[in-house]
Amino acid sequence: MSLYQKTAKPMRRTLRVISHLLSYPDETLRGHLPELRQALIDEAVLSDSRLSEINDLIDRLEKRPGLSSESSYVELFDRGRGTSLHLFEHVHGDSRDRGPAMIDLTKTYQEAGLYLHDGELPDYLPVVLQYASTQPPTEARAFLGEIAHINRAIFSALLRRKSAYASVLAGLLDLACEMAQAVDVPAEQDLDEAWEEPLAFDGCSISGQANRGQLANGRPGEPLVGLTGTAATDLPLSEQAQPLNFIPRPVNPSSANTNKGVNS
Repeated sequence: MSLYQKTAKPMRRTLRVISHLLSYPDETLRGHLPELRQALIDEAVLSDSRLSEINDLIDRLEKRPGLSSESSYVELFDRGRGTSLHLFEHVHGDSRDRGPAMIDLTKTYQEAGLYLHDGELPDYLPVVLQYASTQPPTEARAFLGEIAHINRAIFSALLRRKSAYASVLAGLLDLACEMAQAVDVPAEQDLDEAWEEPLAFDGCSISGQANRGQLANGRPGEPLVGLTGTAATDLPLSEQAQPLNFIPRPVNPSSANTNKGVNS
């Protein structure tokens, strides 16, 4: 059960900053890192200790060569299902329920006046957080509570990889008034292996396609709002406030991490 104040602190800018930090760290994003850091400090909705952890990640992104940060991001988020930022991957997996859930979520965005870039998927966490940032604080916090069991699973997988990005997921759990505590998550399988075709014709020696390149769900594109030319925290977004019934939260959050059959 999530506990939160009836009047929650404003978190619009913090949610947008976290959305950008979880996006692909291209040159444009890296150029706005000082603004992102200052926005978190100014809104002051996260604890000092959490801000310090996230600041360490920002420092790394500022100091590391751009190509190194970009390749590390791809290796971390695009080559492991446990760390996937596509939320329905953790809920529906490859089941046929995933398609209708995508359509429903896209319609929710459109009804709120938000539209995706071409090739963008609605369950991409940075996009989901951009939507949450348009909600009133109390509704935004309740919404984050609805997806907390998924964020906790991603957080746990990032901790196991000793990634600095774990601090960002921990921040989302803090905003939902949830414990940023690791839970057991299944061992990850390399995505090339997961997509390898089985031997055909009763075991005849036919090699499967071990490397299919990008996943069917594609390389994550930009979030709902780009960063080019404006301060990351002052970007225009529609100001609607429509609650979203996203994913029912199980009674025992830890049980949700290995159950991909949960319906949205």
